[in-house]
Amino acid sequence: MMSFETTWGSEGAFSPLMTALIAVFAVILIGTIGRALYVWFRNNRSPQETADARVITKRTKVTGHGGHAGVRNAAGMNTFSSSTYTRYFVTFELDNGKRLEFSVKDPEYGMLAEGDRGRLSWQGTRYLGFERV
Repeated sequence: MMSFETTWGSEGAFSPLMTALIAVFAVILIGTIGRALYVWFRNNRSPQETADARVITKRTKVTGHGGHAGVRNAAGMNTFSSSTYTRYFVTFELDNGKRLEFSVKDPEYGMLAEGDRGRLSWQGTRYLGFERV
């Protein structure tokens, strides 16, 4: 039987490998939070803009993973479990030809159709809304 010391070394849980893994995790976490805060503050400092626009295209991005097929539930039936997350994106074209893509919420995504014309409102990279005309 292996002891804890044999597995991790004489330093125990704070071996050089564990310290390096914790440091890498901390750097990634701090970097992710820092980037999110930077984008949030930059958007807040940006002016709110509104312009005539047309919906050019819509797309989704699904992330996550599937579970195990063939798992039996309490009723004895095979089930499939998965854990996914879907992000929704819409690309708009302004009257001057400039294209902007924004992440939108699911209900908004469902209400927009390619070719819709209206007034697009945004602030930095933050989508504020679209009113059809």
